[in-house]
Amino acid sequence: MAHRTVSWTALSRSLHDARPVIAAGALSAKARVEGFARINRRRLVTSAGAFDRSAIMGAAAFAAKAHQERFGGTWAEAMSVCLKAAWNSAKVARHLAAH
Repeated sequence: MAHRTVSWTALSRSLHDARPVIAAGALSAKARVEGFARINRRRLVTSAGAFDRSAIMGAAAFAAKAHQERFGGTWAEAMSVCLKAAWNSAKVARHLAAH
């Protein structure tokens, strides 16, 4: 029977590298999306439980402008991060409204 050794350092590093990477500015984008919805009094979810896509897109565009100014990426990168944050906020809002 062969004898194997375990490199705990290599194992630890591989676990660390396997963690999902959070995009730069994702938390600030989520805060800007929620702030936009609160200030403009536009709900991301209608009372019937459907998503308000125009409100989601407006909030994402607002957050993307600030994201692009702060992090200096392309418009596509900023919209990607902010749309993910906007849809995540809308899904949480719909879940909270249902319960």
